Amino acid sequence: MGKNKLNETEKALLITSRAAGIISILFIVVAGILVSVIFSQRKNENEDQVASSEFQPVPDQTAAETSKEVVNYWSPPSETSIPSDNYGETIRYGKELIAHTSTYLGPRGTVANISNGMNCQNCHLDAGTKPFGNNYSAVYATYPKFRARSGTKESIEKRINDCFERSLNGKPLESSSKEMRAMIAYIKWLGTGVEKGKTPEGAGLQKLAFLDRAADPKMGSAVYKAKCISCHGKNGKGLLNPDNTSYTYPPLWGDHSYNDGAGLYRISSFAGFVKNNMPLGVSHENPQLTDEEAWDIAAFVNSRPRPHKDQRKDWKDLSKKPIDFPFGPYGDKFSEEQHKYGPFKPIVKKGS
Repeated sequence: MGKNKLNETEKALLITSRAAGIISILFIVVAGILVSVIFSQRKNENEDQVASSEFQPVPDQTAAETSKEVVNYWSPPSETSIPSDNYGETIRYGKELIAHTSTYLGPRGTVANISNGMNCQNCHLDAGTKPFGNNYSAVYATYPKFRARSGTKESIEKRINDCFERSLNGKPLESSSKEMRAMIAYIKWLGTGVEKGKTPEGAGLQKLAFLDRAADPKMGSAVYKAKCISCHGKNGKGLLNPDNTSYTYPPLWGDHSYNDGAGLYRISSFAGFVKNNMPLGVSHENPQLTDEEAWDIAAFVNSRPRPHKDQRKDWKDLSKKPIDFPFGPYGDKFSEEQHKYGPFKPIVKKGS
């Protein structure tokens, strides 16, 4: 009987041992399956992440650089579009007057003697067709218009005569004259396709950002000697053509230059003009002067002597007077010197 109990105990232990072994094997198998599943899931997740990163758009440096907005600046219509009739001849005569004003209306003019010897295109480059060269692209589309300087609504005729009386330091044209009608016809033709009341990109002059300091005539003198003297001369007298009827390079100061009522006598206008157009041959896309050099040249040139124009009737509303207009009175307490040369930021800040 004791022997039977021992056998039964051994059998029980054997069964238990086998069961434990089977359970261990099952545990290992299940654990292995779980590990495999977890590993597989993580692998798939990693592969998904890799795949996602592979298909994630990568910034294209070239594309980023070329995605900058391309500005289409105004360009004049083709001269082939000028009609071959009497009106077309009027347009062509208008261009000739703009390009060679002095030949017809200068001190030795064949039509009249009402200007200082400069040509309209000395300030309105390439007969008023160059982007940022004070071109005429928007003139016909925006006139007549109210101008704060006169405090009135001005016609194109008035605007053209402003140039004769200020930039050309001369006398006005008769509004009904052949020459006035021709110049308007040419300006109108240049504005072909410009929507009424609109100003296209590249029209007029660029206004540069104000400096943190005053523009410096002494520094401008040094830049003038390095960059401008070869065309405009040591004394700013410019260069007359061989028959002394017109200027190849205009005088920048002195008796035959623009007077102190001209638009370019404001140094913000002059700085934008030279930055985009001088020395001769540069453009808005490829300037040679820095902004500071342009401001300093403007300060130097407009510090030199030139004819004076009575401007007491200008800017009746002082709140409309530009902050760089060089003559008082002003609607603030800043000096005339600061209004001419800057710094302009304190004036802007005070008025804002």
